[in-house]
Amino acid sequence: MRFLLRRCGFLLLTLWAALTVNFFIPRLMPGNPAVAMMARFHGRINPSALYLQYLRNSVTGRFGVSITFFPLSVSSVIRQAMWWTLGLVGVTTILGFVLGTLVGTVAGWKRGGKLDSILPPFFVVTSALPFFWVGMMAILIFSVWTHGFLPNDGAYDFSLTPGWSGTFIADVLRHAVLPGGTLLITSIGGWILTMRNNVITTLAEDYVRMGRAKGLSNRRIMYQYAGRNAILPNLTGFAMSLGFVISGAILIEFVFNYPGLGYMLLNAVNNLDFPLMQALFLLITVAVLVAVFLCDVLTAILDPRTRAKG
Repeated sequence: MRFLLRRCGFLLLTLWAALTVNFFIPRLMPGNPAVAMMARFHGRINPSALYLQYLRNSVTGRFGVSITFFPLSVSSVIRQAMWWTLGLVGVTTILGFVLGTLVGTVAGWKRGGKLDSILPPFFVVTSALPFFWVGMMAILIFSVWTHGFLPNDGAYDFSLTPGWSGTFIADVLRHAVLPGGTLLITSIGGWILTMRNNVITTLAEDYVRMGRAKGLSNRRIMYQYAGRNAILPNLTGFAMSLGFVISGAILIEFVFNYPGLGYMLLNAVNNLDFPLMQALFLLITVAVLVAVFLCDVLTAILDPRTRAKG
């Protein structure tokens, strides 16, 4: 309980600091958000409200009106784009972590084998490639050369009516293949390599040798002994990745014109949409803090030693 209370206190303190920094950063940028808004909308909105209501708006979730999508509120605009980002970037991030962890565990357990000699080097190379370059190559191969075999623009066909129909869901999945595949190819290599190295290090520990001496099966030792402890250093990185899911993949969403939060953030910066930028920055910060907090709790459950040190 004491460990949990300390972590909650740290979370609240960090959140307060993030709110303060998020308030001052836009004010230090060149230009004036009030002037930009007044120039666009000829005095429809009082610019002083942008400054005086910030803290109360942050607590209540009222971030004002978006300049880019005027007269829509910032909250409604974010809600529309959030589900696309969570569906694409969130699912791909989780899938990459799970697959990378499994492949890395097996590769590290069978060090020097065929799997260890082929997959980790291949995916490490793909992870070093730029997002946008892989995305453009995917468009060239699977869309241009194949005459539209896979769609390369948007999240769905605008001739369809959004809903839970099988036709619409299938079309959404087809549109997610290229951007999702690009993210997966360029991110899975890091999880494979780090998990492989962690497993190799863990194999030299005494508890692994003790498991073998007890005659336990290799599968049980690999997953319950070596894998469980080798995954602990990766949890923090995974929590950070989940937190930054909210920011979307700006380059990928830009290349594929995907209507997620990353593409929205880019448009907000280009259009000097300070209310939308502030809300997105705050959302990203809160998501990262919550993800790291949950990671600390999960690590404490998996490894009781961290509670004593915390």
